[in-house]
Amino acid sequence: MRKLHKKLLIMAAAALALTGTLAVGSAMAYFTTYTTAGGGVTMNMGFTETIPNETVDKDGKHVTITNTGDYDCFVRVKAFAPMELTYTAPNGGWEDRKDGYWYYKDVLPAGETTPELNISYKFPEGEDRPEEFNIVVIQECTPVLYDKVGNPYADWNHVITTEDSKTTE
Repeated sequence: MRKLHKKLLIMAAAALALTGTLAVGSAMAYFTTYTTAGGGVTMNMGFTETIPNETVDKDGKHVTITNTGDYDCFVRVKAFAPMELTYTAPNGGWEDRKDGYWYYKDVLPAGETTPELNISYKFPEGEDRPEEFNIVVIQECTPVLYDKVGNPYADWNHVITTEDSKTTE
């Protein structure tokens, strides 16, 4: 009887060992199915781009700004010339904040254009008028930011430049 008991015990141990080895394979599969990978993907989440539209006549330069990007923005304009310049906004919407720029007062929605800003020139008294001269217009935009209450505001320390739509600080 002792032989039978020993044989039964050995058979039970062997069955337990075989059952245990079956579980090891699936456990190893679990631990080897997870891995890491390297690399990167460039994501384009849209951009903000503005385009100045300029026409010139005897009264000066007439400027509008069109937001051709995907997001709303704020815009401002500054002009440089070798003579005195005067800014007027016949249809409103622009303001002089006494820092050299003229600011469009409202948010410029994507796909929209600002009202016209006129830049007229005046030559100094007694000087000959040159045959050719340039009035260079610089326009900048910045994304619309929102305060805690949800009011839009502009941060002009983060101006969007035209080189790959990067911001400057």
